[in-house]
Amino acid sequence: MKFSWTYELPTSLQVKSFLKTKGISRSLLAKIKFQGGKIEVNETEVTVRYLLKDKDTVQITIPDEAPHETTIPVDIPIDIVYEDEHYLVVNKPYGVASVPSQVHPEGTMANRVKGYYVRQGYANQVIHIVTRLDRDTTGLMLFAKHGYAHALIDIQLRAKEIEKKYIALIMGQLKKADHGFIDAPIARTTDSIITRRAHSSGKEALTEYWVKESFPEATLVDIQLHTGRTHQIRVHFAHIGHPLMGDDLYGGSKNNWVVRQALHCRALKFFHPFTNEKISLKLENPKDMAQWLHQHKQQEINS
Repeated sequence: MKFSWTYELPTSLQVKSFLKTKGISRSLLAKIKFQGGKIEVNETEVTVRYLLKDKDTVQITIPDEAPHETTIPVDIPIDIVYEDEHYLVVNKPYGVASVPSQVHPEGTMANRVKGYYVRQGYANQVIHIVTRLDRDTTGLMLFAKHGYAHALIDIQLRAKEIEKKYIALIMGQLKKADHGFIDAPIARTTDSIITRRAHSSGKEALTEYWVKESFPEATLVDIQLHTGRTHQIRVHFAHIGHPLMGDDLYGGSKNNWVVRQALHCRALKFFHPFTNEKISLKLENPKDMAQWLHQHKQQEINS
């Protein structure tokens, strides 16, 4: 994979310093040097110490990534929402973990995306997950298709410049304003490696929400995270007495329509570092939440 830029400064600068401004890390430079890549200036191969002059054209060739043999490709279709040569966004179904583990070694989104890469014959088959979702949370999940794309998008992730919005059904009726914040630190529970709790010993966590619709037994809320703690949405709404519908881990109850936490990543926005575009993606409500909403709207109409 090749990338090129024009150097436009009157003072000289070493190639390695210039490439650092483009998000090329030391490890990626080493990969270019030792694994079959190259650096060229004005179509002539150079070292990283070459001094650039104004209007020089810099081109790097990044070698293909060898696939991780530990991520087993599986032939299960994925629901693609967006794809180009750098990024892939999929609609994750519920009941599917993001990454392999001892409990879920295959069939995860990483395995499914790897299977897709293999079927497509892509040169780069390493799985780069940018945004993860809990096993039973549905919605938009972002992958980078090569290491350089991952490095650039990770800068936005750490700067909290990637915007994700969720929709959730929470138990009961919110008696607060239509718009509010839940500001409560989140810590591990003392008796489990899985669950979390709102506790002063934890890390800062902030959740913003908007009430969209209210029903006698549940409320539909739009949510934006301002921090990214494990189980943040689930813990925060349980903390204020309104656990997510279906989330029996944190006190929510299941029903005929919703048998998992009713949480869906419905919107994703990020700046595309290669095309300089703002990518904005949206999804409709998942089937189970949509069916619950339809049924209860009908009940209100008929009552």
